[in-house]
Amino acid sequence: MGQRRKSREIALQMLYQMEMTSQSPEEIIDLYNELSLGGKDGTSELSEAVRPFAEHLLNGVYFHRDELDNMIAGASENWRLERMSIIDRNVLRIALFEMLHCREIPPKVSINEAIDLGKTFGSPDSGAFINGILDHLLQQVNRVREEQASGA
Repeated sequence: MGQRRKSREIALQMLYQMEMTSQSPEEIIDLYNELSLGGKDGTSELSEAVRPFAEHLLNGVYFHRDELDNMIAGASENWRLERMSIIDRNVLRIALFEMLHCREIPPKVSINEAIDLGKTFGSPDSGAFINGILDHLLQQVNRVREEQASGA
């Protein structure tokens, strides 16, 4: 498994925990590090290789949550954010954050990774649901990225 994929999985787990407990990102990272130190080889699952991107995603989603949620809500007809599963909601947040704020990652890659996360951790319908919403948002994301690139 690639390092970024592992980072996304860990970020999803931490976002889930944060939503369930209302803890801060710092508390979640500390707790995750503490719990994952008991691995087979004594190393943390949140290793130095995956830690920076996982923390970037966690903090990015946390600090941009209102922006992300507004865009997701606007693209999800007949689905209020509260009605979405915690997994689907956070996979969408991670992907949309990447699409808007991680310029080195092509949006299509973020969408494909989100679909895979949804299929792995969500319900049988999560992959299609996530694909539909992110595909709907792609045009809007491309406009925002073009504006950012032109300095508008």
